[in-house]
Order: sequence, then structure tokens, then C-alpha cells
Amino acid sequence: MAEGSNISRDSVDADKAQADKAARQAHRAKVRRLFWMTQARIWHWITGAATLIGMLLFAFTGITLNHAGQIEGKPVVIERQTVMPPDLLSQLGEGPGEGETSTLPKSVADWLAKEVGAPISRRTGEWSETEVYVGMPKPGGDAWLSIDRETGDIVYEDTNRGAISWLNDLHKGRNTGPVWFWFLDIFSVAAILFCLTGLVLLWMHAARRPPTWFIIGAGLLVPAIIAVFLIHV
Repeated sequence: MAEGSNISRDSVDADKAQADKAARQAHRAKVRRLFWMTQARIWHWITGAATLIGMLLFAFTGITLNHAGQIEGKPVVIERQTVMPPDLLSQLGEGPGEGETSTLPKSVADWLAKEVGAPISRRTGEWSETEVYVGMPKPGGDAWLSIDRETGDIVYEDTNRGAISWLNDLHKGRNTGPVWFWFLDIFSVAAILFCLTGLVLLWMHAARRPPTWFIIGAGLLVPAIIAVFLIHV
């Protein structure tokens, strides 16, 4: 009788130990899930706050780019002409030869910025025997300056195509320089993290929200069908 009682007690102890082990595993799994959910929420919040304005901007300019033909800007062209003083013009005689490129001397660049408003500092000009041509492309417009190396005649033209064109060029990173180039890369990484952390949160809550994966699948399938079958229709 005592032997049977010991076996029964051992069986109960084994069941209890197994139940305790299962409870600890379930607790650890719950803690891990809570940790990753908390991390996903934190990074989703941080990246969402950091990219909110940028995503609104890129969504808006996505519409304006898609309807660029209907949204016509009226270019504003400013042209200025002047003559360079002989002492400055003589400095251009020391420039590179035909077909080469180089920046203008600092004194010449400073005088041009003051005289005609050309943002020419550190810009590279295309040199020929008779002319120095400096292109100054920019978001939402264009500008150029021509200097006659013989007479000193200067023509400066600045074209602005309006705010929408400026925003569209920011969207495309057109003529925006290295700082905006790096901003676009950093912003893109933050936007990717925002989407991935959102996907993690969707996955964690999907069991309580049955339409989750259907909607995600539709978000993939609809543009895929359009891209493959309907682009040229």
C-alpha cells in the first residue's frame, strides 16, 4: 500500500513539475512577446513622428508629379546684364584652356554675387577661348551665367518655375546637393523602419483582427496586378 502511495505521489510531483515548467516557458514567451511588442511600438512611434511631415510631403508631391501635365507653372525669368571691370577680367586670362572646367577666382565670384546676385561661389565653369559658362541648376528652376573673356560682357539668367515645381524636384532629389541627398537616404531608412515595425504590430494583433492579412495581401496584390497587366491599358 505504501509503495502504491509513493508511486502516486511521484506521479503528482512529476505532473506538477511539468506544469511548472510549462508555466515558466509560457511566462518567458509572454515576456519576450511583450518586449518585442514594446520595442515595435517605441520605434514605430519614433519613426512615425520623425517621418510624418516628410511622408505627407512625398504623398502630396506624388500627386503633383502624377498630374504634372495638368498643373502648369508659369516660369518667372530674370535676366541681368553688366560688364566686368578690366582688373577682374584680367584674372580670367589665367584660367584653364579650351574645353576644361574650373571654378572662378574668388574675387570674381564675390563681385558677381554682389553685382548680379549669382550664387556662383564654388561653382565649376566651362571655359573656352572666348567665354566662361557657369550652369547653376536648382530645384524648381535653373540659372546660368556667361562671361565674354574678351569684352567682359556678362549675361545672367535666373528661371523659377514656382513652388510646385520646387517641391517636385525635392521629391526627385533633382539638383538638390549632397545634404538633401543624404537626408533622403536617412529619411528612407526611417520610413522603412516605420513600415516594418507597423508590420510587426499587425502580426502581433492579427489573431484578434481577422481581416489583417487579407488587407495586407490586397495591398500587395492590387498594385502587382496593375503593374503587370494594366499599365499600358
